[in-house]
Amino acid sequence: MRIAVTGATGLIGSALVRSLRADGHEVVRFVRREPVGADEARWDPAGGYVDPAGLAGCGAVVHLAGAGVGDHRWTAAYKREIRDSRVLGTAALANALAALDAPPAVLVSGSAVGYYGDTGDRPVDEGAPAGQGFLPSVCVEWEAAADAAQEAGIRTAFARTGLVVAGEGGAWGRMFPLFRAGLGGRLGNGRQYWSYISLRDEVAALRHIIDTPALSGPVNLTAPEPLTNRQVTEAMARVLHRPAVLPVPAVALRVVLGEFAEDVLGSQRARPARLLESGFVFHDPGIEQAIRAALPSP
Repeated sequence: MRIAVTGATGLIGSALVRSLRADGHEVVRFVRREPVGADEARWDPAGGYVDPAGLAGCGAVVHLAGAGVGDHRWTAAYKREIRDSRVLGTAALANALAALDAPPAVLVSGSAVGYYGDTGDRPVDEGAPAGQGFLPSVCVEWEAAADAAQEAGIRTAFARTGLVVAGEGGAWGRMFPLFRAGLGGRLGNGRQYWSYISLRDEVAALRHIIDTPALSGPVNLTAPEPLTNRQVTEAMARVLHRPAVLPVPAVALRVVLGEFAEDVLGSQRARPARLLESGFVFHDPGIEQAIRAALPSP
């Protein structure tokens, strides 16, 4: 299959591209600079431009582009960048797909379990409503921006991804060095739930959505059972054979992270009901399996 991918240089996108190419798929990576190879096509998400030649003949499109939520302190300008990079990019892509004479069968569009906001101890699946706050509002707009693709009859799924367990990037990429140095510990009181997923399960789930015609709308990409931050911390310590005795007080997180600290300290107990119902089998259903999968091969 010919498959277009945005966000192809990010943590998830680069792993997805490697996986697809290893199985013989032709992948077109959308880039914001001038393309330098036949496997690249240009787009300008803020300007609403998507090169239609890059989409021609594609059976599927996976849209993962967006500014990193935890990459910078949340100033008003950076919050606008977080929102616009998702909403404007998704709208541009959806409009371009809708205008094609022969559109792809499926659009898998990125989203996040941040859609649900702080759920406390309450488990939620894809039927739960949106939460309150900045990230839930971004997720609502982000998903709505794909309306043009859905109205054109393209099967559209929203991959509501949790915290990806990976050694080379994302939140976990920052955690591994701290734990290896013996500086890891719970965040705040540690009772907040984390909905996590290993990188290889994330990639496998995205491919499962492409290959499963029954999946459209929201799909939670998380391990079967979320765990508390304290449980995750203890698992990191066991796997890495390091102590985890230095908790990070909530007040310190607020000083360092600003508004984003409320989301770090918030609880999201999201379960992947639709993935499980569709027959998806996790490689790394448990946290220790996910952590070990993220470690470099010996």
